[in-house]
Amino acid sequence: MEDKLRLMAVHAHPDDESSKGAATMAKYVAEGVEVLVVTCTGGERGDVLNPRLKGDAEIERNIHEVRRAEMERARQILGVQQAWLGFVDSGLPEGDPLPPLPEGCFALEKAETAAEPLVRLMREFRPHVVTTYDENGGYPHPDHIQCHRISVEAFDAAGDPDRYPEAGEPWQPLKLYYNQTFTKARILALHEAMLERTGSSPYEGWIQRFSSEEGEQRPERETTTHVPCGEYFELRDQALLAHATQVDPDGPWFSVPMDIQREVWPTEDFELARSLVDTTIPEDDLFAGVR
Repeated sequence: MEDKLRLMAVHAHPDDESSKGAATMAKYVAEGVEVLVVTCTGGERGDVLNPRLKGDAEIERNIHEVRRAEMERARQILGVQQAWLGFVDSGLPEGDPLPPLPEGCFALEKAETAAEPLVRLMREFRPHVVTTYDENGGYPHPDHIQCHRISVEAFDAAGDPDRYPEAGEPWQPLKLYYNQTFTKARILALHEAMLERTGSSPYEGWIQRFSSEEGEQRPERETTTHVPCGEYFELRDQALLAHATQVDPDGPWFSVPMDIQREVWPTEDFELARSLVDTTIPEDDLFAGVR
C-alpha cells in the first residue's frame, strides 16, 4: 500500500460535488489525501435556478462554458482535482407521461460502454475509495441513476485484467460508498432545531414529502459512515455558491445557521456498499480498514 491515500468522487453534473460530500472532500484534502472529482456530464440541460441570473441570454447561450467555469471555481475552493467524462446531460424529464430522453444523452448510453472512460480514470488515478450515488440516484434523475450504474461497473471491472483490456493497467479500489447526505434523520434533526430556536424551518416541504404516501413507501437507507467535517462546512457552501447558475444564494440551502449545523449534525454521511478490507460499522472515516 502506498503512503498517499486517494479518493475518487463520481458525480453526474457540475454542482453535485458541492452539495454531496464536499466538506468531507475538503477535510481529506487538508489531511493530505489526493481527491479527484469525476463529473459525468457538462450539465448542459440544467435550468438556471438562481433568480438573479434567470433569463440572462448570454448565460443561456453559453450554459456549457458557464458551468465549466463554475466547476473550476468550485474545484479550486475545495482543493480537489477534477476530470470530465464528456457525456451530455440528459435533463430531468417532467410531465405525465414523461417525455422520452433526448437522443445521445448520458442516460441512454449502455452502462458497459459509458463505464469505459471511468475505468480508464480509475486505473490512472488508482483510488483506494470511491464515492457515488445509490441505485435510486439519491433522487431519481436519470443521470444520477446512470452515474450509479457506471460507478459500480467500473469499481468491479477496474481490477480485472480481462475486462476493458485497452483501458490501462488494472487497479482495484478497496471501498465503494454511496452518498447519503439528505437522510430523513438529518433533515428532521435540523428541522426540529430550527423550529425550537427560530420558530421556522426551511424543511417544511421535506417533512411533508416524508409523510406522504410516496415518502412512507421509500425506506430510509442505512448510513454506515459518519465523517466529522463541520469545520469545513463554510468551504462546502463557498463551493456550492461558485455554481452561481444552480443555486439561489438567498435560498434554503444556506438558511440554517452554521452553529446549529455544527451542533446538531456535524457529519456527512455515507453508506458502505462494497469493502475489500476489514472494517467495523459504524465508521467515522472513509479510509477505515485502508490506512
